[in-house]
Amino acid sequence: MTSALQVIPAATLRAAATVASHNGQYRLTAMFANDERPVHGYFAVYAIFTGKGEPACKTIKAIIKQDEPLEFPSLTPLMAAAAWYEREIHDLFGLVPFGHPDLRPLVLHENWPHGLYPLRKDFRPDMPVPEGGGQYPVPSVQGEGVFEVPVGPIHAGIIEPGHFRFSQAGENIINLEAKLFFTHRGIEKAVEGLPLPMALYRTERICGVCSVSNTLSYAHAVETMAGAEVPARGQYLRVLAAELERLYNHVGDIGNLCAGVGFAAGVSHGSRLKEQLMRLNERLTGNRFLRGWVTLGGVHMDITRDMAQDIQQTLTGVTRDFAELLGLLRNNDAFLDRINTTGILPYQAAVDLGVVGVAARASGIDSDVRRDFPYAAYRDFSFSVPVYTSGDVAARLWVRADEAVESAKIVGQVLDSLPSGNFKTALPPVKPYSTAFSLTESPRGSNLHWLMAGEKGTIYRYFVRSASYPNWPALTVAAPGNIIPDFPLINKSFELCYACLDR
Repeated sequence: MTSALQVIPAATLRAAATVASHNGQYRLTAMFANDERPVHGYFAVYAIFTGKGEPACKTIKAIIKQDEPLEFPSLTPLMAAAAWYEREIHDLFGLVPFGHPDLRPLVLHENWPHGLYPLRKDFRPDMPVPEGGGQYPVPSVQGEGVFEVPVGPIHAGIIEPGHFRFSQAGENIINLEAKLFFTHRGIEKAVEGLPLPMALYRTERICGVCSVSNTLSYAHAVETMAGAEVPARGQYLRVLAAELERLYNHVGDIGNLCAGVGFAAGVSHGSRLKEQLMRLNERLTGNRFLRGWVTLGGVHMDITRDMAQDIQQTLTGVTRDFAELLGLLRNNDAFLDRINTTGILPYQAAVDLGVVGVAARASGIDSDVRRDFPYAAYRDFSFSVPVYTSGDVAARLWVRADEAVESAKIVGQVLDSLPSGNFKTALPPVKPYSTAFSLTESPRGSNLHWLMAGEKGTIYRYFVRSASYPNWPALTVAAPGNIIPDFPLINKSFELCYACLDR
């Protein structure tokens, strides 16, 4: 993806970001740092803004020289979406966003020692790390009858760890504090120095259910740096993979959401349909999560006429039964009473936090990377982007339902118009220290992958911003004002991922 680049001294970052946002017409989409001292002699803080104007993307690169204070003006007082990004920069690089209202550790918990920054180039991954023994202050709500309910980080079930601290009066939630990043894997550090093709395997496993969208983002960034043109058939097959991924996620998520209200028939129906789609994935690729299909330069495998027929037959049955499931939900007053007006994320809060995907569209934000920044072959297909305005659990459910129907239609268009020819091309060499980033629309929302190449086709810096990253803070806005038994329902309606944070 191309972007207008502005290089500035770090001291002017806040002023430059104000201009770049253009009175809110451009949203802060990602913010991260890079240790470029071995190459250029400075640290750099990048802020990427996207909008519907021209240019579609703007990138600010703020430079902090080695002989300057390692700090930059915080953007959080101007745009709440910057809060997590700046805390992460502070944790991983030791750069201080002065003026930030809350610099508690985010990625590195209190047991990590102060003054050790794992994404600096002089940090060795094999070095022993002493215990830090710090404290993590949690704000509390004061008042008569107010008490706290701690949940996690270890949960009943198989979900990953996350700690939620509820402040409540009776069952009414007053405030929610969420502490995450318990199992950070250090993927961005682990891929430093790897050949570009080898990192593909790590990218595919950032998140179990977003394998295709993450791999597409990475592949597009590499192909942009290499100046490679993916053949048309490969582009169409990439869209096919992405929409099959969206389908099994949305169908399964709707069934899973029914578990939040104890609607067993909906849970079983959704699980059965998801299983049919995942078995289709396995028949096509040998993998239920569609891993190994997308690769640099195109796709690893073609589909045969029998495979295409299998896809069509499976989707015909799933689409019919999915309509039956939606009928059960739309005509169930008890179910509707639980999801309507529950867990509301207001439009302005969604805008301020930079929320993406289903959660954004349920709160009235009309955005979809497939349409707004078309990639692969999405320009060739006709589809609608559902947008609701109530911002509640119901809206997030109906967005998924409408999108699942649209995905099935896109798959049909792909199969009806699949071009002939090659499905993969060889990549030209990548110029050292060139950069590129790519956006794709995962089932949860937009993923952004940014790359800087190193010498001899290796990775110098890899940054990943998943859809769950900007959406997790929205959960703490949607939960207050509801009762605590509704929290599992609200949480499921966002369908947030822990692993996408622990990259």
